[in-house]
Amino acid sequence: MTEVQVPHTQDRVELRDLAALAGSGDPRALNDLLTRVRAVAHRYVRSRLWTYPGGADMVDDVAQEVCVAVFGALGRYRDEGRPFEAFVYGIAARKVADAQRAFAVADVSTPDLPDGADESPTPEEHAVRHSEVQHIVGLLERLPEKLREILRLRVVAGMSAEETGRALGMTPGAVRVAQHRALNTLRGFVGHEAKVERGAGEERHG
Repeated sequence: MTEVQVPHTQDRVELRDLAALAGSGDPRALNDLLTRVRAVAHRYVRSRLWTYPGGADMVDDVAQEVCVAVFGALGRYRDEGRPFEAFVYGIAARKVADAQRAFAVADVSTPDLPDGADESPTPEEHAVRHSEVQHIVGLLERLPEKLREILRLRVVAGMSAEETGRALGMTPGAVRVAQHRALNTLRGFVGHEAKVERGAGEERHG
């Protein structure tokens, strides 16, 4: 699975300007718009599905669904002063929610037995990894939703403060402040857990 890479330049056309050109029938603008939308969608979808078993394999498909939905909605899009990234983000969030619901109701199939030696992670290794992921997710779930989204976009998706701000309707400075607050809160959670574990250990050996 490969991620679409889009060069970051200071003077490139804003997405909402491209959207206006694409909506008026400019084929080059439409191609540029969908290329950049897919890059944004890919990173966001990956940040939301990476904790699901097999979620990484669905990222390309869901990101493509976002592009199709954006293309279909261009005729209805009206520039009301908000960044076009926020419009894409809203569509991507709905597509991710659909994928997450599909995970929740999907049947768990039994894999075929391998012919040769199985070099994949053992059940114990899978359990450890799953436990670590669930621990991280659990910590994130203790944050307010806005802070969770900022960390997903900034840390997991790798978006810049400017990109995250356009998606969430915030200034880059506000994104950086909120990210700093979220990380400090997470450190506090981890520190508290470590303190509790030390206390429990001392009681067992006391």
